[in-house]
Amino acid sequence: MKKTLALLALLGLLSACRLTIRPGDVSFGASFDFELSNVITRFEPDRGVGAGYYVGDEVRFIISLTRPGFVSLVAIDPDGRTYEFEHGIYLNAGTYVLPLPEMRHRYVVDYPTGKQRVRAIYTSSRPTAVHFLGVYTRERFNERLRVYFDDCHAEVRDLAETYFYIYAP
Repeated sequence: MKKTLALLALLGLLSACRLTIRPGDVSFGASFDFELSNVITRFEPDRGVGAGYYVGDEVRFIISLTRPGFVSLVAIDPDGRTYEFEHGIYLNAGTYVLPLPEMRHRYVVDYPTGKQRVRAIYTSSRPTAVHFLGVYTRERFNERLRVYFDDCHAEVRDLAETYFYIYAP
């Protein structure tokens, strides 16, 4: 009886959510009422999903796309602070290590320590002035994502998440 109740409770929770599984990516979030395409086929830190980095280390991201478009990268710090550190960079189909050499900047790991999540957002059209900045619940992030997608009128859109751990030196 307890197992049945636990299973029913779990199914109830999952009915409002969705589990997305892609190669190298597992993310859990509220279901969307818009379609995502399978454009981002790989997204992970250069040391691998779940790897460790120390404050001051440089982190790079490997991303593979099946079609050309625009990619934004959004970090979600261990303390919940969310911010965009790349906005609408154009990439052709293929595999890239970000930041690209011509971008002339680096992604340097900083405090707070803990699990750092990063989301890659793909759109087929250039994103406009909608950015991610603040502390978002999962629902508020998804609402902001909807505004982001709606504002750029992208016909094709995708989202992938990866993570790594930040340690104090």
